[in-house]
Parts: sequence; structure tokens; C-alpha cells
Amino acid sequence: MKISASLYSNKNKKLETLTEELDSVNIDMFHIDFNDKKIGIDKIEDDIKRIRKVSNTTIDLHIISEKPSKYDNFILRNNIERVAYQFEDIKENEFEIPNFENTQFGLAITSKTNIEVFKKYSDNCSYVLLMTTTPGESGGKFNMINFKKIRHFKSLFPSKSIHVDGGINDEIGFVMRILGVQSVVSGSFLVKENIAKSLLKLKSSVVNSELKVREFMISKEECPIIDEESSISDILKKINDYDFGYVLVENINKEFVGIISMADVRKGLIKKKFDIKNIEASDIINNNPVTIGTYDNINYMLKTIQNHDFLISFIPVVDNKKIKGSITFFNLINSES
Repeated sequence: MKISASLYSNKNKKLETLTEELDSVNIDMFHIDFNDKKIGIDKIEDDIKRIRKVSNTTIDLHIISEKPSKYDNFILRNNIERVAYQFEDIKENEFEIPNFENTQFGLAITSKTNIEVFKKYSDNCSYVLLMTTTPGESGGKFNMINFKKIRHFKSLFPSKSIHVDGGINDEIGFVMRILGVQSVVSGSFLVKENIAKSLLKLKSSVVNSELKVREFMISKEECPIIDEESSISDILKKINDYDFGYVLVENINKEFVGIISMADVRKGLIKKKFDIKNIEASDIINNNPVTIGTYDNINYMLKTIQNHDFLISFIPVVDNKKIKGSITFFNLINSES
């Protein structure tokens, strides 16, 4: 996961000093919020020129404007690498995202906006920027509703990237990596304290967090679930349709009885000498998987995983024998490989 440092979140350091300090720890991008009701384009252009004199790091510009198209020439002449437009502020009739060779464009939306508005602009947008606090303001608290929005966006637009801005600290950053977010904007947490130490926390797997599993888990409605009498073809179809690599299994009373992963399927095929017609769900169910509950926190989840000497790539979330959801770690594993 890449980190975009919000430069305007630290007003005490000279811009060049902050830029060079961030570059010294190999920051991925410089995020600049441009709200044209609060700041002039001349100021933004001057700041970008100052940055360019001391750094070649990608500029990540967020434009908040009623008429964003008037900044097209500005983007071109300054060769801005990334630009996101704040959807809710656009008042132009028939506004279209530009198509510039050297610029990646995105659409920024707030927590209250339906994710499906992205579809109208998707042809020329490579990413969505989820604003999880008030756009253009530093130091806000992450809105938990965005965990679900991230998963929803991934299901609707699997080829597009997800970028998140607002309330990013070490625990939220950790969850972003679990959810497969490509980059986050960090302001106060990163640039107001020890930058190197804060960046390490953002990229670390081990966090000290009381955030509850229920806040970011995949809900039951989004999980691949079968009953224990399902055929092997039904199991394989469900695994294929959801692309999770596993299914959760319920009994007739809707109680959790175990999991079936692709590894379990392979073991069953070998055991039955590849006679697929004679394989039943009961032959391949893991009836004693590692589970956690909805009110367990990240600390407990990590300790649970670390207490086992085998790789855990997903974990069911179960309360009183009832499936509540699951958590997958595929994105986290891939981000650290």
C-alpha cells in the first residue's frame, strides 16, 4: 500500500524542508488539497514549483471546485501526475474527466455519496478517492461506514484502484491493507510528529488496536456459505463464484459447522482417489477451524493468528454458533510478499 503525505497538514515547517524530510523516508506521493474557495491557483502553482525544485516525487492533487475544468491547462503545464475531482462540489453541466497522457485521474466522493456515481466517470478514471472525513480538512476521525464502501466498490469496479483520505492512523492503515486499498493519504498522523516513526507504524503489520472485528469484517451476506449437505459441484461453484478460496458451512439449523477450502477439496480428491462422484461435503469439512467473534478486537485477532504455526489466510467470524461474517488476509499477505 502506498502512502501519500498531506503536505498542508503541517504548517510549521517550510514546504521545502517537509518535502525533503518525506523524501528521505521514501514517501510515495505528496498530497495537495486545492479548494478554490479557500486558496488561489497561483498559490498552488507556486507551491508545486517549489516542490519540483527539490523533489521528483509524484504530486497527488485533490481539486475541490464548482468548475474544475478551468484547471485543465494548469494540470498540463505542471505535468501533475495524479488528479482527483471532488464529485459533490462540481456544478458544471456535463463535466467530463479529461484524458491526458501523463496524468491519472480519479473521482473523490464523501462517505454519504453512493459509490455507483463513479460509473458515469469510470472510462477516464483509474481510481476512486474515498473521503472518509470532511474533504480538505485535516485531523478528522475515520467514518467506519467506508469499510463496507471499499468492499462494495471492489465488487462493482474490480479493475479500478481504491484510495482513501481522512483519519488514517496505524490501526486504520492496517485495516486498509487487509481490504486491499492501493494507497492512503495521511496528514496529521504522519507529518505532525516523527515522520520516520509514523511511516513505519503505517506500514507495520503489528498494531495496538481496540478496533472491533465487526467494524471491518466481510458481512454474512457477502460471504460464500453452503449447507453441509451440498454436493462437491455446488461447493466448487460457490468457491469459484466468490473467488475467496473457501466456503463457510452451516447445518440445517443455520449453525456454523466448519469451513471447506481449496486445500480441503484437494485432500478429499486424493483420499477418494479422484472419484468426484463419491465425495460429500462431510468428507472435506474442517470442523475445527480458527474463529473469532464480532466483538473481538484487532489485538485479539492478531494474537489468535500468531498462536498457530500454520498460515491463516482467512478467518470466520462466529457468535454463538452463528456465522456473522469473515475476514480474509490475502491482500495483506500479498502486500508484504
